[in-house]
Amino acid sequence: MHFIWPEVLWLLLLIPLLVVGYIWALRRKRTLAVHYPSLDLIRPALGPGHRIRRHIPPALLLCAFSLVLLGAARPSARVTLPADYLTLVLAMDVSRSMLAEDVPPSRIVAAQQAAKSFLQELPTHVRVAVVSFAGNAQLVQGVTDQKDVLLAAIDSFQLQRGTATGSGLLVALNTLLPESAIDLETMLYGAEFKSGILSPQGGAAAGRSLDQRSAPEASEVAKPAPVGSYTAGAVILLSDGRRTTGPDPVEVAKWAASKGVRVYTVAFGTPNGFIPGLEGFSFYARVDEEALQKVAETTGAEFFRATNATDLASIYQHLSSKFTLERRDTEITALLAAAAAILVLLALGLSMRWYRR
Repeated sequence: MHFIWPEVLWLLLLIPLLVVGYIWALRRKRTLAVHYPSLDLIRPALGPGHRIRRHIPPALLLCAFSLVLLGAARPSARVTLPADYLTLVLAMDVSRSMLAEDVPPSRIVAAQQAAKSFLQELPTHVRVAVVSFAGNAQLVQGVTDQKDVLLAAIDSFQLQRGTATGSGLLVALNTLLPESAIDLETMLYGAEFKSGILSPQGGAAAGRSLDQRSAPEASEVAKPAPVGSYTAGAVILLSDGRRTTGPDPVEVAKWAASKGVRVYTVAFGTPNGFIPGLEGFSFYARVDEEALQKVAETTGAEFFRATNATDLASIYQHLSSKFTLERRDTEITALLAAAAAILVLLALGLSMRWYRR
């Protein structure tokens, strides 16, 4: 917790002064008290807990005054609240390995069904974009809160050759962070991505950074954000195969981590999944769990393993529940004021009950 007006906290020095004043008032009252020849007649009338009880209302008022002073300093704490809006980018593998039938009726059909169920359960303040990737990546549907449009986009998937997991992640990040000015054309066609630096395979653009900006802007972009600090959105990456082309997704994940973006990854399929009868041959379609785990770990997100349609549906349901809330700094002055009011009412109530005043 931190304070917007910390200077007000100096007023807390009044608390010990009030305690001293209270003790002085008690002693002064004692000197003015009537002297009785014997206290044996008074003690039974006062009751056993009177000495402690008479200090409770003043103590409650002192606590209430302390809370008022803390509230005046405008404290702000990191609390969990419903997000005003959230943007998710769903990046789905549409390579031909999704034809594998180890997840009935097939990986692609089960993935589409689970993704559509996930979208239908999202709250209204969550906006979604859909990216597909195989040998290359493309934005299938831009950011929208129209669920019927998103469902149609998922139904429109066409399977292709190759698996460019890093390309899919790049397009997803460019969709989530359009202000980042990622040079997608250079990144996806004729360049290799290594630790945030473009190394074109021959050409004048050698050494250009991922963020194509002017020098002042580039210096600002170069400052990394804390991992997982971006709370306005996230990427969900689903893949069932190993990368065969395009940038290394782990290296792209490092750039995402520098922006604070979380990339949740889902490995879909079984270790022994295969594609039966594709062009007269059968192919094994193994999941690259190690790379997907590294992507999630690098960005401060989570990795999920789905071996059937039920697993995938439960994973999406878990993600849906995670994305309905967010942690953010919120001023809690009103809470302290409410607590102070309760203490004042409690002190007055006890005083009236015990002393009729």
